Amino acid sequence: MSCFQEPSLYTIKAISILDNDGNRVFGKYYDDAFPSLKEQKDFEKNLFDKTHKANGDIIMLDGFTIVYRSNVDLFFYVMGGANENEVRLTSSLTASTLTSLFRSCSTQC
Repeated sequence: MSCFQEPSLYTIKAISILDNDGNRVFGKYYDDAFPSLKEQKDFEKNLFDKTHKANGDIIMLDGFTIVYRSNVDLFFYVMGGANENEVRLTSSLTASTLTSLFRSCSTQC
């Protein structure tokens, strides 16, 4: 048995943007870890409660590795599996990635 994880293109399990009160501005889940909207919002509420006063930029929660940043009144979260490389997840928080995310959302939303 190998100690290395199988390569996968599915690094990001979810992306979520919450406002300063913990309300969802944007959320996209790429697997069925939280199949219903209620489960997603409950998870996001728990995540916000644990991170809105924290100084860190990474947290392990409910089997996810989550990197996050706050900017003025928004909190940006990128979630991966428990064994995911946080450097890879953090690279998803760059401005160019968020710009393309918002661009695709604005054309679809």
